[in-house]
Formats: sequence, structure tokens, C-alpha cells
Amino acid sequence: MTAQLAPATGDGIGPNCRAEHGVVLGHPVHAGACERLVLGPDAYLRSGTVLYDGTRIGAGFETGHHVVVRERCTIGDRVSIWTGTVVDYSCRIGDDVKIHTNCYVAQYTEIGDGAFLAPGVSLANDLYPGQDASREVMSGPWIGPGAQLGVNVTVLPFVRIGAGALIGAGSVVTRDIEPGVVAYGNPALPRGAVAGLRSVGDRVEALTGSASRFRLVRPALHPLPEPT
Repeated sequence: MTAQLAPATGDGIGPNCRAEHGVVLGHPVHAGACERLVLGPDAYLRSGTVLYDGTRIGAGFETGHHVVVRERCTIGDRVSIWTGTVVDYSCRIGDDVKIHTNCYVAQYTEIGDGAFLAPGVSLANDLYPGQDASREVMSGPWIGPGAQLGVNVTVLPFVRIGAGALIGAGSVVTRDIEPGVVAYGNPALPRGAVAGLRSVGDRVEALTGSASRFRLVRPALHPLPEPT
């Protein structure tokens, strides 16, 4: 069941916002005073979404089920955050960002316009967990505009991933990655340039009769030597 949220629902709720059953708007903040939640127009919030007070969200926001966005975050226009993802407090997310399912965005993270986080991405912010000195300088990663992080990528605190970079699935990013670079591995290392990638069409072929639809093209085998 979807309810239309009138602007009168809250001081900062824009027009044409829709929310399914079980959505919480303006969850109270227990650590310090916060302003009311600001939610721009044309939002669609699926069941279980919880948006805290003190956060400002632009137009066209969309969530999956059971998404949590904590306080003091700033989120741009046309942002999608999918099922089971948590955005912790004091993060900044640009326009046209897509964050997929079961991601964790740590406090003090910044994500640039048009970036993409695949399912299971985890962004960390505490270099030495449990140490007071480390807590004082907690800082999440900086993800540049248009960067793409593959499935189950982990990015450590303080790391900066350049604009348009591509991080391969399962990588652990421990050091800065330059703009436009393809990096993967544990630890993730530069392996080439995004501009030099083969097109998807050159790498896959149709697979009829299967829900998976396509498979990777097998590389040509070198001929075996003639027997002597």
C-alpha cells in the first residue's frame, strides 16, 4: 500500500512524495539537536525505509526496502538507494548516484555525482577501531564523480577513488586510485585504463534458453604443436 505524503506531513516534505507502509520520516536523533528532515519532491520510499532528522535530500529520491539514512547527511537529486543499505551519519552524496543492495556507507563519506556502488560494497572510516585517537579522525572514503565500484568491494578509510575509476569485484582498496583507472585485487592495484577496456559486445555472446542470457566469449586457444 502506498500513501501520498502531503507537504503538511512535515515541514520539509516536498510535493508528490509517496511512501509505502512502515516508512519512518524524521526519526529522532539522540546525540545532539538536529533540524527537521528535508525531503525534496517526487520521492518514492519503499516499506521499511527510515530517514532520520537532520538530513537533507533532493528531488526524485528513491529507496528499496529497509533502507536507513542517518542524520546530518546531504543527498542530491535523483539518488537511488536499494534494499538493505545503510548510510551512516554526516555523509555527502551527489546527484544521480546509485547505491545498490546491502551496502554500508560509513560516517564522513563523500560520493560524487553519478557514482555507482554495486551490491555489498562496504566503505570504512576507522583505521584502528576501538582506539580513541582513531575515533577522533574518523573519515570515510572519497568516491569521485562517475566512479564505479563492483560487487563486494571494500574501501578503507581516507582512500580517494578518482573520477571515472572502475574497481573490480571483491577488491579491497587500501590506497588512492587515480581518475579513469581500472583497479582490482587485494590490495587493489592499477591494471589499466577505463578508456582501454574492450567493449561489452566483444566480450559476451548470447546464450539461448537460459535466464542468464549471455556468457563470456572464450579466448581463442593457441594450436597444439604437431607431434614429433
